[in-house]
This record gives sequence, structure tokens and C-alpha cells, in this order.
Amino acid sequence: RCSSPRLERKAMLVVAALGGNALLQRGEPLTAEAQRANVATAAASLARIIEAGHQLVVTHGNGPQIGLLALQGAAYKPDEVFPLDVLGAETDGMIGYLIEQELENALGHDRPVATLLTQVEVDPKDPAFARPTKFIGPVYDKAEAERLAQARSWSIAADGAHWRRVVPSPMPMDIPDLRVLQLLLEQDVTLICAGGGGIPVVRRPDGSLIGIEAVIDKDHATALLAHKLNADALLLLTDVEAVFRDFGTEAQSAIDRITPEDAGHLDLPDGSMAPKVAAAATFVSDRARFASVGRLEDALAMLEGRAGTMIAEAD
Repeated sequence: RCSSPRLERKAMLVVAALGGNALLQRGEPLTAEAQRANVATAAASLARIIEAGHQLVVTHGNGPQIGLLALQGAAYKPDEVFPLDVLGAETDGMIGYLIEQELENALGHDRPVATLLTQVEVDPKDPAFARPTKFIGPVYDKAEAERLAQARSWSIAADGAHWRRVVPSPMPMDIPDLRVLQLLLEQDVTLICAGGGGIPVVRRPDGSLIGIEAVIDKDHATALLAHKLNADALLLLTDVEAVFRDFGTEAQSAIDRITPEDAGHLDLPDGSMAPKVAAAATFVSDRARFASVGRLEDALAMLEGRAGTMIAEAD
């Protein structure tokens, strides 16, 4: 195992992205109780980073939650469904509340923790708007997915053995709320922000912002956030212990450490590890900092170079 290239620093600014398993295990009911139980486990792991003396910024996904809200809205008044940016803000508040409260509990209520609804600017001409790829909502069998797609004018795609709704996922360009985040960090506040990739907005000709129908990839938004905050480390936390070469074959092997350049040549699944590794490589490629991909429960060990896959420039 390699030690982290930044361990000589007494404290680091760490940005950690919680994977979907931190909120809901596949097959679990989308209830407040199930999500709180998972968040409590995640908070215990994240608290160890703070207790080790580091500053922490937390991001999270919201795919199942935003999908459920969309379904509820359609069932109530199909012609008055709220757009995805508004639903994203709603889910970010709900999930942020759970994470904030459980982190405060794990830390004994002696550290300030705050959730900020975070706008993320995208390009209205991004080609993603013509090619929906981002999964939201629950899983279905193919027949049910096709029925719903016909009835609701959805785009759908296979997600493993199941089918789900897909929506546009433009690349994040900027974070208009960055100054507020920086002010909070200066006061040593643990932040929960950019939930679900942030609330997607576009800039109008007069310079004002307005929401747009999209869901931004959480990992790419988190990498942009970490870059803008000049973070020392980016942790992409999931339910897999590391990035694997030849995953799913008899020859699969975990990768301890890899450079951003070599990471770009890995053959990884588009719906899972590919965006994580791409986001990590983007974050570390321009300065001496590192990213790590691995299990949520190994968060502190990943930060210390004892677990996960570290993406960093060669020593």
C-alpha cells in the first residue's frame, strides 16, 4: 500500500461523494426509515475523517428520490408536474437534513454542520440534452418500463438486469454559490452541498440564472466542486472496495494506485465506475493532490492510502 501524497500535512480539505448505497441499498423500500438507517452508517464513517482533524465537504446522489417525487407529482396532477431542477432542490433538502442530523449525532453535536442547496451552471447547448443517459427513479422490468415510457413520454435504458428512466445529464461548468461555500469553510463548518450533482441552472442573456430540466452527474459535479475549493483530496465512496481491472471475469484484480493518464485507458462500465474514475482523473491531473475510489466504510483508510484505488500522479 502507498501512503497518501498529502499525508505530511496536518489537516486536509476533503471532498467526499456518497454513492447511492449510502442512502439506499438496491431492493430496499424508498422509505425515510431505510434511508435514515443507511445515512447513520455513512455518517459514522464520515465522522472519523473529521475526528482525525480534517475539514470535510460531503456531496450525495438523489436518483431514486427525485424519481419518486416525479412519480408522485405525475400521479397527483400529470399536467402540473414540477420540473427536475425544483425536484432536485426538494430532494437535496430532504437528504441533506438526514445527513446533517446524523453527522451531528455522530460528532456529539460539538461541530457545526450545514446543508446548502447548491446551484450548478450547465451549458444549454450541451449535447446531453439530445441524448438522455442519467438514471433516475426506481427500477422496472422491461415491459413495465416500456409501458411507462409510452404513457409518460420517458426515455428509458437498461440498468443491469432492470430498466429505469433516463434524463439529460449535461456537464457542470460553474458553481455560482461558491462564495457562500468558501465563507462557511472559513468558519470550519462541515458542509453538505451539491446534492444530486447540484441544482441545474443556465445563464440567460441578461446574466440571470434559471433552472433547467436535467440531472447533473454527481461525480463530475463533485470533482468540479473539489477543484473550485482547492481541496487536497477527493473521495468517491461506493459499495465496491476498489476499481478492478477485468471486472467480472476470473482475471479481475483490484488496482491499488494508478495515474490519471493510465486511468483514462481502463475499460470500465459506463453506468458505475467509468464516471467516477473519469471525475477523479480530472481532479488530480493539474496539481499535486489525489482522489480515491472505494467503500464507504473505508473512507478514512482511503484518505490515508490504506484502502481503495488511489488516483494520483506518479511520485
